[in-house]
Amino acid sequence: MKNILVAFVALLTLVAFGSVVMAQAPAKPAAPSATDKPAAPATEKPKAEKKEAPKAMTASGTVASYEAGKTIKVKGKDKEMVFDVTGETNVKGEVKEGAKVTVMYKKDGDKMIATAITVAAEKKAEEKKPAPVSTEKKS
Repeated sequence: MKNILVAFVALLTLVAFGSVVMAQAPAKPAAPSATDKPAAPATEKPKAEKKEAPKAMTASGTVASYEAGKTIKVKGKDKEMVFDVTGETNVKGEVKEGAKVTVMYKKDGDKMIATAITVAAEKKAEEKKPAPVSTEKKS
């Protein structure tokens, strides 16, 4: 009877400590079923549908009209182009009618939106050079 009691206590102790150990062990994933798809390799990233970024384009010419924060009309060699000007448009220089400009823009549907406007520096008249100074000694 004593042997049965020792065996029973040992069995209860084993079950008690065994359940604690089992609770700490990480769970193993279930075996995949026939309907499960195999996982993609780690090197492949899921393809997210991205909208193509609009291509930046450039136009140069003379300013025909300009409304700050609204539009700019540029007369090029063959045609006039009208661009929308937003708060995000980067303007370098003073834009005024008759100024030579380069406009970087992107198309959004039928609209052309200016992303940057650069005013070409005006050519200044050549400054008169001072007469060369003679290095000869006068006697």
